[in-house]
Amino acid sequence: MPAVTIDLIKELRDRTGAGIMDCKKALVANDGEIEKAIDWLREKGIAKAASKAGRIAAEGLSLVRVCPKCGKKAAIVEVNCETDFVSASDKFHELVEGVLDVLMEKEPATVEEAKALTQDLFANATVAMGEKFDLRRFEIVKIEEGQSFGSYIHQGGKIGVLVVLNKENVEIAKPLAMSVAADDPAYLTLEDVPAADRDRERNIAKTEVDNDPKLAGKPEQMKANIIENKVKKVLSQSCFEFQGYILDESKTVGQVLKENDVKILRFIRYKVGEGIAK
Repeated sequence: MPAVTIDLIKELRDRTGAGIMDCKKALVANDGEIEKAIDWLREKGIAKAASKAGRIAAEGLSLVRVCPKCGKKAAIVEVNCETDFVSASDKFHELVEGVLDVLMEKEPATVEEAKALTQDLFANATVAMGEKFDLRRFEIVKIEEGQSFGSYIHQGGKIGVLVVLNKENVEIAKPLAMSVAADDPAYLTLEDVPAADRDRERNIAKTEVDNDPKLAGKPEQMKANIIENKVKKVLSQSCFEFQGYILDESKTVGQVLKENDVKILRFIRYKVGEGIAK
């Protein structure tokens, strides 16, 4: 059993907004396992869906480039450095742009292959700037005839987004990428949510319904409907189609897509440093 430390309690509090004592009780009751503790708090109505506040940032840039000649190939990359000062420098921007040059030209299949192709760039950058650098992740995306890209770089490279549409629509392509940057959706639609995530939310909702005295004695079908509505409400918060369109918050992304007869085929969102402990 992991020790229930102050740091663990703080992480749970950051992610759920629950009180310190409630977080401690949840961790003790669940052998120090933070994900189970989150579910425990939610089942008791103490916390809502866990936020992403627990993520620890590292420095660097995420940039996106769409091929200016053909428009049918794009690359998104995250390169990390040690300090914010260096990440804002022209030399570091030149490094990341140089990495994009290699990715677009050579089309490596893995991060290891990409690192081998760019090792001289990184060696020279380390000599010039005196920091350790890392090519953390990248993806090269190619589209078919008729399809199109939308891209957006937030805060000069803190977040990079690439969106693939089933047809060309320059008016909404960039705003859709901006919406992805702002809302950080986990899925496109409810149909994309994995069965394991659905089951997790269903178990939590069932516990809430079973423990609600107002629903005691209600028909089982009514309880089942309430459970499914709860599941849909929670999961829809992670689905892009239900989130507000950044240029008109009175509309959802789904409504805007329908009005323009456009479908999003996929999106990629890189936030610099997410999940990395300094």
